[in-house]
Order: sequence, then structure tokens, then C-alpha cells
Amino acid sequence: MQKNKIYIFALALISIIVISCNNEKVYESTNAKKKKKFSITIGKFNKLVKSSDMDAKYAAAIRYFEKEDYTRALTLFEELVSVYRGTTKAEEIQYYYAYCHYNIGDYILAGYHFRNYSRVFQNGKHAEECAYMNAYCFYLNSPNYSLDQIDTKLAIKEFQKFVNLYPKSERVKECNNLLDELRGKLERKSYENSMLYYNTGNYKASAIAFDNHIKDFPDTKHREELNFLIIKSHYLLALNSIDSKKEERFKAAMDSYTKFAESFPKSDYLKQAEGIYNSSKKQIEKINNKQTS
Repeated sequence: MQKNKIYIFALALISIIVISCNNEKVYESTNAKKKKKFSITIGKFNKLVKSSDMDAKYAAAIRYFEKEDYTRALTLFEELVSVYRGTTKAEEIQYYYAYCHYNIGDYILAGYHFRNYSRVFQNGKHAEECAYMNAYCFYLNSPNYSLDQIDTKLAIKEFQKFVNLYPKSERVKECNNLLDELRGKLERKSYENSMLYYNTGNYKASAIAFDNHIKDFPDTKHREELNFLIIKSHYLLALNSIDSKKEERFKAAMDSYTKFAESFPKSDYLKQAEGIYNSSKKQIEKINNKQTS
């Protein structure tokens, strides 16, 4: 009985080893086939790159693009752009070339080539699309509000240009939505910068910055708050000024209050603003009394 158990165990062990070896051979064979196929594919592409058959390169570039192999398509289109310049194929090559850069995430070069298409092929069948994509690439490069906003401003400029050029385009609605988003980013940066002046005690700069923000963004949701902070900035600046400048700056606070009270008669800030006005008035009276005596 014991011998039978040993015999059965030995057979099972041999079977496992055989199956394992066979599986390993199948894996190695499959892997070898994949490597060979990959090697053939690489070799075929390299041969195509070195080829002087431009029509074959053009057809292959389109195929690679359609298969979303944008890196290889880009390699071929880079040569084709100059070879076919001035021919009937130039427009399509420029179009695909721009989208290759776009699809690999290089929005700076993509935007450049979309602009180039719009400039060279003003009446081309992709002219409207490329004009939009040019602006959209600037939008994609627009950074967080706290960083430099050059690309944000360029995106706004290009979207506005697109809307003026194609007022009936179905893309106008999307442009307006993106314009609102971009302007919101500029507004937030302006607001945060203005508040930074105020919070760090640079009251002269904050009064100017708050005023500029309201002029640049007349529909800002912070309009009431910033008008109040202008009063407060003038007042705090006056308190911390040398005697020769105090009267002028307290008067600026009082003038700002008068404008505020007219514009926001039901404001929650009105009581505080009135207190600043009264305090400024008393300070001026003290200055005048001191000068008289």
C-alpha cells in the first residue's frame, strides 16, 4: 500500500515537471516570435526612413497617424513638410504635422504649426479649425493663476481674434466659455496680488492695485470689498505717514468713503467705512489745530 502511494506521487511529480517544461518552451517560442515581429517592424520603419520614395513615406505617415503612432508619423512628416512645400499635398501634410505635435503633448510647437497653416492656407479646408487649435494650444499652456500669465493673455488674444474672424462658427460658444475661464484666472491673480500688498502693510500700493483691479475687471465679484479696502488703505497709510503727508492722505480716505457710500448705500461695510471717515475728519482737525497753535 505504501509503495503504491510513493509510485503515484512520483508519477504526479514527473507530470508537473513535463508540463512546466512544455509551458516554458511555448512561452519562449511565443516571446521569440514577438521579438522577431517587433524587430521586423523596427527594421521596416528604419528602411522606410532611409528610402527616397516620398509617396511611400507619405502613405505610411498617414497610416501611422491613423493608428495613433504619432511619433513615427511625426518622423516622416518632418521630412515631407519641406519636400512637398508648394505642392498640392503641402496643405494636408502641414495639417497632420501640427496634429502630430499636438497628440504627443507638445502644445508650443503644435500651436506654432497650426498658426503656420492658418497663415499659409488662409482659404484651406482646415483654416477655421487650425485657427481655433492655435488659440486652444495657448489655453492648454496657460499655467496656474499664481504663475506668469503670458500664455493666458495670448490665448485670450487668439480666441478673440478667432471670434472676430469666424463670428458664425459653431466653436464661438466654446471660445466664449474658455475666454471666461482665462479672464477669471487673470482676475484671481490680480486680486491675490492686490491683497498681498494690503496684508503686508504696503498700503500705498494696495490702494492703487485695488483701484486698478476694479478698472480692469468692472464686473468683479469683489467690487464692494475692494472699494471698502481702498478707504481703509488710504486711512492706514495716513496713520503711518510723516506729518507733512497725513492731511492729504486722510482726505483721500474721506473722498473714497463718499464714493463708496454713494455706490453701496446698503453695504455691510458701511458702518466701518463711516467710522474711518469720522476718524479721518478728527485727525485732520487735530492737524489744523496744531498748525494754528
